[in-house]
Amino acid sequence: MGEEKQFTPREIVSELDKYIIGQHEAKRAVAIAVRNRWRRQQVPEELRDEIAPKNIIMIGPTGIGKTEIARRLARLAAAPFIKVEASKFTEVGYVGKDVESMIRELTELSVKMIREERQEKIKVRAQEVAEERLLEMLLGQASRRTDPEEKKGNDEARVELRKLFREGKLDDRTVDLEISAQPLQMVEIISPVGMGMGMEEVGANLKEMFSNLIPKQKKKRKVKIGEAFRLLVQEEVGRMIDMEEVVRQAITRTEQNGIVFLDEIDKIAGREGGHGPDVSREGVQRDILPIVEGSTVSTRYGMVRTDHILFIAAGAFHVSKPSDLIPELQGRFPIRVELKPLTKEDFLRILKEPQNSLIRQYVALMKTEGVPLEFTEDAAEEIARYAALVNERMENIGARRLHTILEKVLDEVLFSASEIGKKKVVIDGKYVRDRLEGVVKDVDLSRYIL
Repeated sequence: MGEEKQFTPREIVSELDKYIIGQHEAKRAVAIAVRNRWRRQQVPEELRDEIAPKNIIMIGPTGIGKTEIARRLARLAAAPFIKVEASKFTEVGYVGKDVESMIRELTELSVKMIREERQEKIKVRAQEVAEERLLEMLLGQASRRTDPEEKKGNDEARVELRKLFREGKLDDRTVDLEISAQPLQMVEIISPVGMGMGMEEVGANLKEMFSNLIPKQKKKRKVKIGEAFRLLVQEEVGRMIDMEEVVRQAITRTEQNGIVFLDEIDKIAGREGGHGPDVSREGVQRDILPIVEGSTVSTRYGMVRTDHILFIAAGAFHVSKPSDLIPELQGRFPIRVELKPLTKEDFLRILKEPQNSLIRQYVALMKTEGVPLEFTEDAAEEIARYAALVNERMENIGARRLHTILEKVLDEVLFSASEIGKKKVVIDGKYVRDRLEGVVKDVDLSRYIL
């Protein structure tokens, strides 16, 4: 992942179109929200803090692209992104997931992103140093001789060894390598188990503290050259990366570019008296409110402000409606977009058009067995028709229905692929009808299979 990329709203929508069919209104809304963050960075500093992110609520049934839009958007912007289910949280005072944990996880992800970016930049330098250290080990003490004749012979040996190493001819040889051995068992004992409400954060901090207190022991181990090189590169990368700078940048990126996708927001809508495992739905809403409004959350890397993190909420809202959320929370999600249910035409496009389309996925899977798989045009149309039909008759699970339909259609082929040999398999409309007609007609049976 590189630094944050700047796309215009039109470019963002165009990129999202490669992976997600339809839902133009939702794509426009998220594209504008992301571009507004870049615009905020360009305004005078005194005004910058006053401009709040325009959070979004996506309304629509499952399997129509809500999560995928948010996930692809984050990848485009190289922004830290986390998806959390609102229904997993519980009100303060109950055992369960603490709402602040989403910001801690987002920060953790941001640190990982920045560290990986740094690693990518210094990888070549780290490999050079690691290679020198490895050659030093292979040559042993000879490399430190001062006699001119011996030194000349040693340099020639080094050149030869380097050539053999780069060609992979030394991979089966072993070297003695000193490796840090951390007595993990002692650290694990004090990690709190089964505790809720932010105790995982306490556990992580305790683990880190005791890890630093217990001296790291070095032990010699015989390892193959390839593995030794990987371990040495890892060690060099660790030395070269300034973790304090990584953490500073990660906190800034979390605060300025972080995206939190709050799924199943409809599950915490509705007043007291909800049934099931929920603990005070309104209480959870009130706990989420300060995070969305803007507060400071304590993480193991320091304090993180949530004022400019973008929150994208999503829910089916079958039973409840967005107006059932507490007014304060509604006010923090000014942009609402309704995603449209998918039609047979949409299903057909989903099967064929995206870069990672389902048909391409199955063709690639079968190719691993050496079996050429081909779908005819009428086969794709039949699969789309059945998907729309089953969604109408039973629960509408959107594009996820295509997975169940395709698995049923290809069941026999997937099972016997390793025995088919190199014979080409063509899936046509008749084959699809033969595989699905009986199942779809029998409503009771299709309830379990599709």
